[in-house]
Order: sequence, then structure tokens, then C-alpha cells
Amino acid sequence: MIEFKTTKEPIEYQKALNDMEVRVAKIHEGLQPELLWFLQHHPVYTAGTSSNKRDLLNATRFPVHHVGRGGQYTYHGPGQRVVYTMLNLNKRGTDVRQFIRNLEQVVIETLAEFRITGERKNGRVGIWVKDGETEKKIAAIGIRIRHWITFHGISININPNLEHFAGIIPCGISEYGITSLKDQNVKCTMRDVDEVLKLYFNKIFKEID
Repeated sequence: MIEFKTTKEPIEYQKALNDMEVRVAKIHEGLQPELLWFLQHHPVYTAGTSSNKRDLLNATRFPVHHVGRGGQYTYHGPGQRVVYTMLNLNKRGTDVRQFIRNLEQVVIETLAEFRITGERKNGRVGIWVKDGETEKKIAAIGIRIRHWITFHGISININPNLEHFAGIIPCGISEYGITSLKDQNVKCTMRDVDEVLKLYFNKIFKEID
């Protein structure tokens, strides 16, 4: 059975990484169940395995962590819902592309409940929304897999300080901006979003209870 865990106060990024590493090992050993961990971070920039140093525009503004997940630079901070997905693909199908598509679909369906149309875009990681004549990113996805156990996951911008993204070129894409539910004139709480996310995790990842 899957475990859902919510940490209310922002947590230091390195502590979350350490806890996630331990949990993934325990899942692999069959000692603990799968986990969906809902949390927020203190402001931090993270660099994935495809990151380019030139995309870090301000290296002193917030701590910078180099991590093993896929993707490039991203920002995490208060007002952004992060969900770390520690799931066992040995029993869910060892199809990485389908796993990522399922994560994307969870985000798309969740946004639709708040009357936001989220879309996949070829060549651009994450979920995007139309904003006037342009498009903006509202959710990021980055994962890592070890022994077919997944970790890292998704982040959705609910009401973060969008100016904090200015210290990086998010995901190496400079021609598009960043948005949030608040920026899209949606009034909701973190808990509101969590309840919908859980609904669609249950629906899309069939074995999750």
C-alpha cells in the first residue's frame, strides 16, 4: 500500500534528499511501502544531470544543489508544491516514458480542476499554459530511477515568488516565462491542490490506494 506523507513547514533541500535516499533503499529492500511525499522547500536552485553552468545567472542568491535527477536548473521555494514520488516500477511496469507521461497527466488533470489548461510541449519538459500571446511553465518534472524505484518527482507553482526564478534560466529555456495558479488568477490553498493531486494519483497510478 502506498503511503501519503505531508510536511507542512518548508524543509531544507539536502535533508529531503537524504530522507528520500533512505526511503528508496528501504522500498527496494521490501522494508517500507511506496511513498508520495508532499512538501515545500526553503528557496534553492537545483541542477539536474543536463544542466549548463551558463543557465545559472546568480550563483549567490540561493543555495545551489547538484542532484542526480534528470533535467536542468530549476527553483524550489515556499508556495510551490513538490511531490516526491517514490514508487516501485517493478510492479507498475518498467516503462520510464509511460511513467513520466502518467506524472504529466496527474498535473494536467489537477490543473483542469482549477480551470487551467495544462499542456505538454515537444522539446520542452514540464507542463505549460497559454498566457496571452505566449506560453509559460507552471509545473516541472524531474525524476531519477534506481533499481526501478523512482525518486524526485513533480513541482507545481501555486503561489511562489516568481521573481525568484530570475536567478536561473529554468530548464535551459529562456524564451518562455514562468507562471503559477495565483498568477493565473486562481484562488486556492495548498491543501486544495493536494486533495486533487491525490485523487488523480489514485486514478492514474492504478495500484495506489
